[in-house]
Amino acid sequence: MLVTTKDMLLKAQEGHYAVGAFNVENLEFVMAVVRAAEDRHSPVIMQTTPGTIKYANLDYFAAMVRVAAEQASVPVALHLDHGDGFDRCMQALRAGYTSVMIDGSHVPFEDNMALTESVTKVANAMGVPVEAELGKVGGKEDDGPAVKGENPFTDPDEAQEFVARTQCSSLAVGVGTAHGVYKGTPHIEQEILKEIRRKVDVPLVLHGTSGVPDDQVAEAIRNGICKVNYATELRQAFTRGFMGYMGENPTNFDPKKPSKPGMEEIYKVVTSHMDNLGSTNKA
Repeated sequence: MLVTTKDMLLKAQEGHYAVGAFNVENLEFVMAVVRAAEDRHSPVIMQTTPGTIKYANLDYFAAMVRVAAEQASVPVALHLDHGDGFDRCMQALRAGYTSVMIDGSHVPFEDNMALTESVTKVANAMGVPVEAELGKVGGKEDDGPAVKGENPFTDPDEAQEFVARTQCSSLAVGVGTAHGVYKGTPHIEQEILKEIRRKVDVPLVLHGTSGVPDDQVAEAIRNGICKVNYATELRQAFTRGFMGYMGENPTNFDPKKPSKPGMEEIYKVVTSHMDNLGSTNKA
């Protein structure tokens, strides 16, 4: 059941829940995430960043997720996270990704709109939805530089113009979250989010959610968030399980053995988030 994110997110918007988008780094991540989705009867989005696809290319991940989706009884989408340019999005479309993000948030407003519009024209003709980003999600995103010293918040009026002109299918917004590991307790600016929701009718996306308290995420969903991204937390979970096994079994040389507890830790994290997002039993 490999599907696009369009109907998945529109259903979430109508049903007042969110779909989890989980960054997958290898085969074990894919297996753990799809198992969690099956057990929770939840739709799920698996996504890869440009950094991940430099490690193993788009075709590898497209093939892995396609196999997982064909064997799954729940809707599965494959999404390009933080697409770093028109060409990267086109590569993902050719590889069989069923959703792409073009991230023009690091360029001026007009340039971001022009870049986003260039991607949506092609992707929409292929029936593939496009996520865009407006505002700054702080922290260190993928293998790029950290975002510091800039206004992190999406302007609601700009968001309204941006969506109308670009025809993007969903919009990632800056409301106080950051990529990577938080040094303190993050805080989502819910009033800004509510104002964006009043101005924009497409599904809204929350990035940098690893480490954000569940109650803040749940409130953000009530205020219009329909897709919630998790990356750092899954990496931490897999490494915790893998290294825990190796600490107890230092002479082991079979990578499958420590990978199993790594996958189990991912499974726990993903199922917990699906319950909090409200996507459990929505497949």
